[in-house]
Amino acid sequence: MIIAVDFDGTIVEHRYPHIGKEIPFAIVTLKQLQAEHHQLILWTVREGKLLDEAVEFCRERGLEFYAVNSNYPEEQTKETPSTPCRKLKADLFIDDRNVGGLPDWGAVYEMVTHRWSYERYLQGLQGNEEKRKTSFWKRLISSK
Repeated sequence: MIIAVDFDGTIVEHRYPHIGKEIPFAIVTLKQLQAEHHQLILWTVREGKLLDEAVEFCRERGLEFYAVNSNYPEEQTKETPSTPCRKLKADLFIDDRNVGGLPDWGAVYEMVTHRWSYERYLQGLQGNEEKRKTSFWKRLISSK
């Protein structure tokens, strides 16, 4: 699956143009998705030096993207005000601006892995109060 991932508010807290603190489990979840052969594209409004800083932030934590603000690494993006918005060909977009906001990264992982909608994910939590209170990654770590 090709997954486009936003940076500010999704991987890190909103502090644009600065880089905020990493959102818990964002990097580990994305690395796990890569290990499961998903292609990740960083899809952000950042450009130039600010974009380089975001890419480096992820790289320092062991997360390399297949492409950045493009469909494939060799694609050239034009950075002029008259250029229309980039259009990515992704199967899934992970962005804090989704309807309803960004669920925790454990929920994101389970939805991608099982190809569930958020509604289906929530149905799986009904009647299980412990699961509702504890993130997927925390449950996984505590079971080891």
